Amino acid sequence: MRILIANDDGIYSPGLAALAEVASRFGEVRIVAPDVEQSSMGHAITHSRPLAFRRTPLLRKFDAHRVNGTPADCVALGAFLWKDVDVVLSGINLGPNIGNGIWHSGTLAAAKQAALLGLRGIALSTPTGKAEPDFAKLDPWVERVLQLLLPETSLRLVNVNFPPNPTGMCWTRVSVRHYDGRVAPMADPYGREVYWLAVRPIEETERGTDRWALQRDHVSITPLQLDLTDHEALASASRRVQLDEPALADQRVPAPATGAVVSESEAEEEVAESEASAG
Repeated sequence: MRILIANDDGIYSPGLAALAEVASRFGEVRIVAPDVEQSSMGHAITHSRPLAFRRTPLLRKFDAHRVNGTPADCVALGAFLWKDVDVVLSGINLGPNIGNGIWHSGTLAAAKQAALLGLRGIALSTPTGKAEPDFAKLDPWVERVLQLLLPETSLRLVNVNFPPNPTGMCWTRVSVRHYDGRVAPMADPYGREVYWLAVRPIEETERGTDRWALQRDHVSITPLQLDLTDHEALASASRRVQLDEPALADQRVPAPATGAVVSESEAEEEVAESEASAG
């Protein structure tokens, strides 16, 4: 099994080395990670400049490379330069990725990029306190998770969170409680006004969620999907409001600017190019 490992904490993160150590028991490992920390980078893709791919000798036990790009860049490059990757592991992140935090998580973005490329992606994270996580203590639990998930080829995208002192594992859903979106103004050392963006939960933790599991010292395992469509809302809106159907596949679509006629495949290529250049 070929296992590509990425993260958002950077190539020198202890969580990355800990994950590679456990993953090497299951197959051939290659590491491709950002050259600097990219936490909360989300699913950013670098398209306005070229990327560098450099071997990193400090992780001597593993075939490791650093990229001057985002977590998603690392997976895209890693999968391109190392053929026949079976699964992408992202982490172990220094800090949890639960609830609404998964929207901006660079760790989860690396796993999502794998899923977008038709590969399997598994993101792994653990909370941090005043001290570094005890990865030796987590080692057997990481191994148990990989023993469970690596054979499960039907699970294409999974988010895993380890409490500091695990006592069990459970399947969970994403916590979706709301936050107050607090902004805290203050002054920098030069007297200029700056702002901290902070959040405080408004609601209690929901039973059966990733946050609920961590609070009870259980490893949270959450299957995810790329499709963000609210299918119930879509079905309801479609029944209430009839809109125009797009052209059939065998029809030709007028080009907006010139009035010329283009094929649907050509129109799809134009949309793809537009998406690639969008922010």
